[in-house]
Amino acid sequence: MTVFKFVFKRYFRNLSNVIFLGLLPIAAAFLPIGGTPEWIPLPLGFQYYGLIQLLIAARLAEVIMEDRINKILLRIGVTPMTHLQYLWQNLLAFSAILTGVNVIVMILGIVVHGDALISPGLLFIIFTVFSMTSIGFALAWYSLFRNKETAFSLLGGVIILISMLGGVMWPIQIMPPLIQRLAMLLPTYWLMEGILIVVKGGGFIDLMQPLALMAMFSLGFIILGSRRRI
Repeated sequence: MTVFKFVFKRYFRNLSNVIFLGLLPIAAAFLPIGGTPEWIPLPLGFQYYGLIQLLIAARLAEVIMEDRINKILLRIGVTPMTHLQYLWQNLLAFSAILTGVNVIVMILGIVVHGDALISPGLLFIIFTVFSMTSIGFALAWYSLFRNKETAFSLLGGVIILISMLGGVMWPIQIMPPLIQRLAMLLPTYWLMEGILIVVKGGGFIDLMQPLALMAMFSLGFIILGSRRRI
């Protein structure tokens, strides 16, 4: 578990990473209910939390691209550690960090908003599954580029775009029918579908479809992102 431990040291020794990791999620937990409560009667921070998860995952998965650029992956290739071991230990560390953030955000949400935060346990499950989707998406994206600055700057715009098209920022029903159908190809659509099921009183069984599809997105993204080793 050497790589797993090193991810934490590597990430948290950078003060800007610590600020980035803490500021956005904690600030989100304190946002009030706003917008159109009849659409998603949740505090705004939990409506937009999927967008924040994507941004955090983009920052976390950056280290794998740095390793590729700095030829660290080539050095790993001549050690007893396999590429698969390197990859899953990184992914496990990223998941642990994002899950920890999810726990903190949900606890703060309960303390700050009380009963206004509907079914925090189910929301935690949804956001935890989407954490892996976010990490997989970032990994797949970075595998397409060789320049870290270009990849990260473009990724921010793509995250905003798929958040808008997936219904994170406004009801997907206001968009043209064609866009609504295409949006089903985005992981953010299924994140919001899960949230809508929860706020409408659905239980865990009702979440099976969006959870399963987010898990499938995660697997597909990870397979795509793990293919390019150097």
